[in-house]
Amino acid sequence: MNVYQIITERILEKPSQGAVPWRRTWKGPEPVQNLATRRPYRGVNVFLLGMQGFGSPYWLTLNQANHLGGKIRKGERGSVVVLWKWVEKADRETGEVAESVPLLRYYRVWNVEQTEGIEAPKAEVTDFEPIEAAEQILQEMPKRPEIVHRDPGKAWYDPWGDRVNLPRPETFERAEEFYCCAYHELVHSSGHKSRLDRPTLVQLARFGGHAYCKEELIAEMGAAFLCAVAGIEQATLENSAAYIDGWRRVIGTDPKLVVTAAAQAQKAADFILGRTFEEKGEAEE
Repeated sequence: MNVYQIITERILEKPSQGAVPWRRTWKGPEPVQNLATRRPYRGVNVFLLGMQGFGSPYWLTLNQANHLGGKIRKGERGSVVVLWKWVEKADRETGEVAESVPLLRYYRVWNVEQTEGIEAPKAEVTDFEPIEAAEQILQEMPKRPEIVHRDPGKAWYDPWGDRVNLPRPETFERAEEFYCCAYHELVHSSGHKSRLDRPTLVQLARFGGHAYCKEELIAEMGAAFLCAVAGIEQATLENSAAYIDGWRRVIGTDPKLVVTAAAQAQKAADFILGRTFEEKGEAEE
C-alpha cells in the first residue's frame, strides 16, 4: 500500500469518528479603517483604499495626522474617499421639512505608511520557520505558476492569469498549515490546460456545482498527499478531512466520490513532485 492509499483511508475514517469542523488556519487582515476613530470605511471606500497597495489598513486625514503629533511625508499623495448622507431640506415659507436630498462630499486621506512620527498597531504575526522537505516540494514544482501575496488574508488560484495568491507565511498558526494551503492551490494549478488539462478546472463551473465541488475535493486530497510526502500530515490531516467531508456532503455521501477524486489528486501530486508514471510504478514495486 502506498502513501496515497494510506492517506485516503485515513480521510475516509475521519467523518465516522466525528471529525471537527474545518477552520481557517491563518489570520485575516484588519479592515481598512481610520486610525484616529478606529471606524472601518464602508462601501466604495473599501475598494478605493484597498486598491492603493499599502500593507497597513490605517488611514488619516491631514488634520488627524497633525493632531497625533506626526506629519505627512513630503511628496506623498492622498487618496480620495467619499462621504454621502441624506440632508433634510426645509420649505422656505413654512420652515417644515419638504424633502431629503443626498449630499455627496469627498476628502483625502493618507495611509499611515505615508506619515512620519505616527505609530500604528502592528498586525499579529508568528515566527515562520520553513520546513525543509515541505519547502522543497513548493520550490521544485515543474512549471510552477507565479506565487504572490497581493490579496491579504485570501488563498486562491487564478486559472486565467495562472497565478496563486497566498496569505503571507507568518500569518499562519503553524508552518505546516501554510504548506497545506499552498499545496491546495498548487493542486488547482496542476489542472491548468498547460499542465494536466483537468476538466474540473479548465471548464467553467458554477460555485457549488458538481464539477466545482469535485475540484475542491481533488485539491484538498492532493494537498493531503503532498503533506504526507513532506512528513507534515500529522499536523494537517484532521483539518483537511473536515474540509473534504464538507464538500463531499454537498454533492453526496457516497465514499466512492472521495476515492474517485483521489485518483485525480494522485496525478496532480505526482506532477507537482515531478514524478513520471514510470517512476511512480518503480517506486511502488
